Amino acid sequence: MATNLKAAHAGRYAALARLLVKHRGAAEGPEGGATVEDADELAGELVRMGPTFVKFGQLLSTRADLLPTVYLEALSRLRDDVAPFPADEAISVVEQELGTKISRAFKSFNRRPLAAASLGQVHKASLRDGRRVAVKVQRPDARQRALEDMEVIAELAGFVDDHSAQAARVGFADMAEEFRQALLDELDYTREAANLRLLAEQLAGFDRIVVPLPVDDHTTARLLTMDLVEGTSVGVAANPANRSGAPSPELAEQLLGAYLDQVLVHGFFHADPHPGNVLLTPDGRVGLIDVGMVARLSPHAQEELLRLLLSVSSRDGRAAADTLEALGTRLDGFDADQLQKRVGDLVLRYGSRSVSDTPVGRLIADLALAASQSGLRPPSELTMLAKTLLNLDEVARVLDPDIRIDEIIERHAARLTRHQMLQAASPAKMMRSTLEAAAFAEALPGRLDKVLGSLAEGRLTFSLEGLDEAALMRGAQKLANRVATGVLIAAFVVAAALFASSGKGDVVGGYPALTWVFLGLAGVAALWLGVSVLRRDLPERRPRP
Repeated sequence: MATNLKAAHAGRYAALARLLVKHRGAAEGPEGGATVEDADELAGELVRMGPTFVKFGQLLSTRADLLPTVYLEALSRLRDDVAPFPADEAISVVEQELGTKISRAFKSFNRRPLAAASLGQVHKASLRDGRRVAVKVQRPDARQRALEDMEVIAELAGFVDDHSAQAARVGFADMAEEFRQALLDELDYTREAANLRLLAEQLAGFDRIVVPLPVDDHTTARLLTMDLVEGTSVGVAANPANRSGAPSPELAEQLLGAYLDQVLVHGFFHADPHPGNVLLTPDGRVGLIDVGMVARLSPHAQEELLRLLLSVSSRDGRAAADTLEALGTRLDGFDADQLQKRVGDLVLRYGSRSVSDTPVGRLIADLALAASQSGLRPPSELTMLAKTLLNLDEVARVLDPDIRIDEIIERHAARLTRHQMLQAASPAKMMRSTLEAAAFAEALPGRLDKVLGSLAEGRLTFSLEGLDEAALMRGAQKLANRVATGVLIAAFVVAAALFASSGKGDVVGGYPALTWVFLGLAGVAALWLGVSVLRRDLPERRPRP
């Protein structure tokens, strides 16, 4: 469907088109001549175009499949360098949102903001009960201006997709829609409040990580009130003139461990941990603030990302390439051999280096780019992870320049793998697997009937050489037996789980006796299945003399 451009937006179209033409060589990667100066120039131009385009640049920093690392790093450092809006306007927004005078809602409210950004600014305040809080107030025109700029971006993206096969392959219109949804989420502060609560709950076991909790009755779509976390941002601490104290390896490891937990255990993570959003508190902790940008991962993506990180940390290029292929989407012209070579070279180059030498975020970004250059579209989860780790690398360099992220991954690998195995064995997953197996078994007779009917009517053709009918029938019989046994084992396990949750009947070892009976039956059936495989399948695989 063709996309029509609007005359009223001509100036904005021209500015964006000029950027595309000027930096068209960026997607060619380092071989195309992309430089740090080019990347910094693009970042500066986006800042000059306004707040929405700063956010768009931050989104582009997640597309490791499109841009070389120098651009990703420059765009991931994009910050909202804007002047605060007047305190009277901020107070007006607060009073409109809460429906009362600010003096009734707060015991004190500092007119001078702590920080100002494109969408809003933060003021220090205290509640009527004395609780010290930070109040994030949205700019009065932020939403309207963002909607107008998003319309321009969406129209131009659709136009480019309609008139360029290469652009349609990348999917700029889809990227623009992704950006629109992400920005709308950031404009709704109730979503950020929910993110804060969830993140605080997930990181409760990390005693040196602090996440501010929201104040629900002082929070709306345009107003977020949360605990005040005082400290120095890592961005400020990175300046040698401001740095105090020795590096903190323990703090760095706990922060990185917390992110591994977010990504690989919970599947929900703070996706924008740039140095300005990470605070070093006076009591020696790390504060995570501004969680408007988050990412979620499916269980499958979590499993594959764990495999990828373990492959990288063990320098197994082939396994890393195989995992990338499993995660990505093959495009026309996909070259598996080229992917293996590119990934193998990257993993070997990464080697055993500290984060100050080869940041892991840069490596993940380069892996995504290698996949794209080999005709494989990497998943959005991988490119978002690359962007997150690029920011986290900057923080890690301040806390401990010699930290080895590959060693941290290996230390946490056993716990992360154990968690995923326990998740796979959860009653919910067992029940789902049982239902899938039951559905398959129920549909199997009908499908076989259709195949046999087609065969009888001469509508089914085979292209087989040296067909052994007896072997085929034996194989079909074994398959049917294995399916039936698998369904039976799953049914026994589900029955055991149901009796365990009911708590009825005689109790043995803390569980009802029938739970142990059904688990025993499942074990016997599984043992029989294993012995059958060993006795009947393995001998057939051995070469005959």
